[in-house]
Formats: sequence, C-alpha cells, structure tokens
Amino acid sequence: MIKKDLMHIISNEEIAENIFKMVLSGDLVYELNEPGQFLHFKTGTGVEPLLRRPISIAEIDKENRRLTVIYRAEGKGTTLLSHEKAGASADVLGPLGNGFPIHEEDEGKTALLVGGGIGVPPLYELSKQLIQNGIKVFHVLGFQKSEAAFYEKEFSELGPTFIATVDGSLGTKGFVTDVIKEKGLEFDLFYSCGPKSMLAALSSSYGESKGYISLEERMGCGIGACFACVCEKAVNDGDKNYVKICSDGPVFPVGVVKL
Repeated sequence: MIKKDLMHIISNEEIAENIFKMVLSGDLVYELNEPGQFLHFKTGTGVEPLLRRPISIAEIDKENRRLTVIYRAEGKGTTLLSHEKAGASADVLGPLGNGFPIHEEDEGKTALLVGGGIGVPPLYELSKQLIQNGIKVFHVLGFQKSEAAFYEKEFSELGPTFIATVDGSLGTKGFVTDVIKEKGLEFDLFYSCGPKSMLAALSSSYGESKGYISLEERMGCGIGACFACVCEKAVNDGDKNYVKICSDGPVFPVGVVKL
C-alpha cells in the first residue's frame, strides 16, 4: 500500500563524491517488501521544486524501523535533500513501483548483480534477500572513477565483488561487461540497475540468460498518472506498445523494454 509519511532523518552523510547516504525511521518501513522499489521525496520547504524526487531503497531494517537510501546530489532537489540534517523530517511517498522478483529461483543457483553508478544502491537489499533465499551471489559494480565509488566493502561482505572504473583508478579499467568477460564469470541469472547504455550492453551480451533490469528515468508523479516516464516496448504484443517506468517498472524482465 502506498503511504505518505513524515520520516525522521537519523543521518545524512556524504559517502563518495556527491553521493549521500540517508538513514530514516518511520512506519512506512513496514510497507516495504520488494527490493528495487523506490520512494518519492519532497525536497525544499516551498513550492519549488514542484515535483518530488524518486530515490531507490538501498536497505530495509524492519526490526529497527529504519530504511536507507543512497542518492547523488546533482540537481536542485537532491542538492536540497543533501543539506538536510539529522533530526529533521523527510516528506516521503511510497513504496512505489515493482521491484525484483526474489522467490522464483531454486536454492543453490548463482545470481550476478550488476550495478552502474547510482544504480548500485537497490542491489544491496536485493543481494541480502537473495542470500536469505539460498541463492549464491556475486557483484560487479561500475563507476566513473574511484572518488565516485561506494559500498565496495558492504557488497564484499555479502559475496565476491568486482569493481570497474572508466578511468581505471579503481579495479578494472573499463566497463562492467569488461569485468564479466575478464573474470569469466558464470551465472544462472542476472539482475542489473544503471544507465540505459549499460543495460543495453548487458542485454545484448547476455540476453539469452534469464535476467531482470531496473531502469533509471525522470519521473513526474511516480504513480503512473502523468506519462512522463513512458518507454517503448521491445516487442509489440498486441497490447499497449509502451510501459510506464514508475508503475509498470522500474524492474522488467530482459527484452521487455526497448533500450
């Protein structure tokens, strides 16, 4: 059920270059079930910015009534959010969207989780839940440079983790696909979140494998009413030839959305 909540900000700190980690507490935590869903944050105290900002959920802690989001401060709204201090309140709407399916695979299978940039955060909760279901995991995380990298240690504690940076300042020089080929990684299925170029490369190289991708897209309402985040389907199946990232996604099986 989608709820609006004034959540208490426990902490809000910069963990990499322009990357912030915010921990919040509130009853909305109990509505979260699927890794890969997102929240819609109101930023600022006045009319501007008018639209809420979608931010994915990095970790769910129902026992302590907390959740964690990780976001990049790059526009007006997220920059305002980065200035919020511990003890303040965050106006949050959620949970929104459809997350990653985690109960479809048999225990003992191996899953590859691939994240790019700010697409990395939702994979952390996904990895934790897959492990709880008996799935073996390993991760490939891509960043522009070492200063922009985050959560390498946290992912490494869950399973083998490989890093790629475009400039070669951390891990393998190149892209996530270079790491997968270089390490000869084998897997039963993959999950990925990041820029379209990365998702397209993965889908092109591993589209025959079972996989799920989570799309990053600019959004207006976040609930499927405004059509701001419409994307074309890859195959016309006789139904509507488009999907709404916010309400039909953001997670889709590989091959559903044209990249």
